[in-house]
Amino acid sequence: MSEVTSDESNGPAGPLKGLRVVEFAQIIAGPLAGTLMADLGAEVIHVEQPGVGDPHRNTGPTKDGTALWWKVAARNKRSLTLDLHQPEAQEIAHQLVSRADVVVTTMRAATIEQWRLDWETLHAINPKLVLIQVSGFGANTSRRNDPGFGKVGEARSGTVYISGHPNGPPTHAGFSQGDATTALMVAFAAMSAIYQRDNDPDFNGEHVDLALFETLFRIADWQVIYFDQLGKVPERSGNRLANAPAAVVNTYLTADGGWVTVTSATLRSVLNVVAMIGLDRSRYLTWEAQRAGAAEIDTALGEWVSQRTVEECLQAMREFDVTGDRIFSVADILDDPIYAEREDIITVPDDELGPVRMQGVVPKLLRNPGRVWRAAPALGQDNVDVLTRWLDLSEAECANLAARGVI
Repeated sequence: MSEVTSDESNGPAGPLKGLRVVEFAQIIAGPLAGTLMADLGAEVIHVEQPGVGDPHRNTGPTKDGTALWWKVAARNKRSLTLDLHQPEAQEIAHQLVSRADVVVTTMRAATIEQWRLDWETLHAINPKLVLIQVSGFGANTSRRNDPGFGKVGEARSGTVYISGHPNGPPTHAGFSQGDATTALMVAFAAMSAIYQRDNDPDFNGEHVDLALFETLFRIADWQVIYFDQLGKVPERSGNRLANAPAAVVNTYLTADGGWVTVTSATLRSVLNVVAMIGLDRSRYLTWEAQRAGAAEIDTALGEWVSQRTVEECLQAMREFDVTGDRIFSVADILDDPIYAEREDIITVPDDELGPVRMQGVVPKLLRNPGRVWRAAPALGQDNVDVLTRWLDLSEAECANLAARGVI
């Protein structure tokens, strides 16, 4: 596993080095987008309430009173505290915006307007700014001021309705899927707008308005056209999927209590499964025959797997060129040779916890890779650094702001 140093001289690296991002955002979606950009070199300033901080700092399990998720969620960033209820703090925020390339907000529309972080105000300050506004229901709707979290976005997207088993309830993913996919879309939107800025001499800023349900809604791209053209609502079908690409898609329990997944997307991949479990190949030579026989293949495959250990199943899958694998727990991930070969697990030093393991940088850019150079900062740890470097304030001026509760 790769070791990471937190030495500032070994700081941000990657293709986004020099890009300046300011986050007036909290919890998951907006800040995760910033982390993804920070992993690839962007300087990301995470603005937090003095003495309180981002609620995400207190999310999930702790060790000796230290929240663990935060350590990876806010890595590679700088923490700046600003009490945005105060006009003086809002003026400092505007100065940061004037020097930023990208700003991310996740507050309700009324709060954004109250704190003067709306598009009209920020665009006037920095006409080349890319502003990304994330909200539960969109900035232009009648519910623009309603609260929204990722799970509500997942529910609205249609994807939770089709997730789960036929006789069971709709099922959310086991992680913050709506927030995570929104974060990816935020980063994609930011890079798209920055590309235009750097190539269009008439670029006049960009305002990206993204609702938490829209990314999953867009990614499940077959839902609308199926209903539009067939008049049918896709229903839950377990791991076999409502829109399976081919006849075999499911998870199966092995003889030693493990689980494997087997999947297919082509005629040949289904025939490989049929050959592995000993069914008559000649009965499944066409798409129509495979679809008609899907339940039969699934039942036979389940019985075949149940008589073998995980390792025996995996060995047979490799022999017959069947696409599948064990279903990994995090313990399996940390013990897996492929993860090790990819250097996907890294060790990062932390002032409170010591060495901690977390995910490496994804995606891997081989010519100009990103870097994890620090775990999450303490609240306000970078106040002096940011304000002296970005805004040319003196340390005495920073101390005065801190004494008056502005930062």
